Amino acid sequence: MNTSFNSELKNWVNKEKLALDLVTYASNIYFEKNVELVLFRRNIADKRVTDVINDHAYAKKFAKINVSLENSVEFAKALSQMDLAPAKIDLGRLENEWQKESSNYPDVQAFLNDKLAFMIGQDKISIKPKDVVLYGFGRIGRLAARILSEQIGVGGQLRLKAIVVRKKGDDDIIKRASLLRKDSVHGKIAGTVEIDHENERLLVNGNAIQMIYANHPSEIDYTKYDIEDALVIDNMGIWKDREALSQHFEAKGASQVLLTAPAGDDIENVVYGINHKGVDIDNETIFSAASCTTNCIAPVIKLVEDKYGIEDGHIETIHAYTNDQNLIDNIHKKPRRGRSAALNMVLTSTGAAKAAIKIFPFLKGKLTASAVRVPTPNASIAILALNLKNKVEGGVEEMNELFRQASLTGNLVEQVGYAASAEHVSTDVVGNTNATEIDSLNTIVSENGKRTVVYAWYDNEFGYTNQVIRYAKHIAKVRRLTYF
Repeated sequence: MNTSFNSELKNWVNKEKLALDLVTYASNIYFEKNVELVLFRRNIADKRVTDVINDHAYAKKFAKINVSLENSVEFAKALSQMDLAPAKIDLGRLENEWQKESSNYPDVQAFLNDKLAFMIGQDKISIKPKDVVLYGFGRIGRLAARILSEQIGVGGQLRLKAIVVRKKGDDDIIKRASLLRKDSVHGKIAGTVEIDHENERLLVNGNAIQMIYANHPSEIDYTKYDIEDALVIDNMGIWKDREALSQHFEAKGASQVLLTAPAGDDIENVVYGINHKGVDIDNETIFSAASCTTNCIAPVIKLVEDKYGIEDGHIETIHAYTNDQNLIDNIHKKPRRGRSAALNMVLTSTGAAKAAIKIFPFLKGKLTASAVRVPTPNASIAILALNLKNKVEGGVEEMNELFRQASLTGNLVEQVGYAASAEHVSTDVVGNTNATEIDSLNTIVSENGKRTVVYAWYDNEFGYTNQVIRYAKHIAKVRRLTYF
């Protein structure tokens, strides 16, 4: 028994050493070359060694390939010696391909030189960092600040330069720093938040962020703060049409606006990964990242439509309560939302069907939707009941494999997650960077194969904000090369 105990402990310590080596290589590559290493979307740099070990165990079980810490370290070491352009590289995909193709190469370095030839050399891509301003600092604004400051690295992509708010008192900056530093849902920020009182700035992970107090963009001159050609991310959600959002251009130094809410009919609503390529980013200046629910359901609709075709369907969203609801009963301009959000399930309206139809016009007249707000502060689920044009011959297993593969390879790996735990609950989704996560154990396919019900979880705050940032990088033309 003692021998077994010592053996298991020694094995674990060896895993920790390997994981530490991997984190070290990944961190050095990130900060020196702006190259991010991930394992099936899960970041490696600046991670705890136990998280890295768990990520490998998860990938091995879920992806059904023999990923290992030993191989990951070998690949990371080899990558650290290569002259790579700014990129994001999935070690899981590389290891999977190496297992199948290793006989074709003399060694790992030759394999990597071949697979990553398109990103070898700094001249393979030219990125000009983009200044970013957050207009509004609520739930989405603060999460955007977290993501941007945690991803700042060498500052080669999006640079958060300012936050615009209305001043709430003499201690405004102290309170806003505290809200950024600690969050009741998402925990502590990964890093440090300090205050430069003299210059009214927040110093977040070395990122100097100017607090600008204003009631309207016309009062602001961003260039005074060394901000030029800025992308303004509007988190207020008050202005939603082109004319209203154009007010942001009254501020000197602003050149683009991204709304973190569904926009009016005169602005394209975009789910990054689905229809972002249809927007002319060279000439358009106002953009919308749609809603959290639209970002959740769009990847599911896209995958099912492409494989089977959709006749019609209904979407039910079970959504966490939001800041527009009342904590206790009080008057509200919308029906039922005046009742206590913390005590009631509240049937309410949703624009999910309308938003989905904007992205998928073929669904016009064929899709309905409704919503229930429930007493949880974050994490939601969309239930899609879809009637199909073509039969799912392999039943539930075939439908789930469609989603599993989409979460591993292809154009939607950042958007689609896949869960296969019988104990999966809403809090397990908090902090998930995906737009949607399929609860595979609850997928239903009818006996005749022509109807499916899909349960799709989403972190309506963090997952959505990651989608916003992905779209922002696309708009700003600072997306790195990728190997997923």
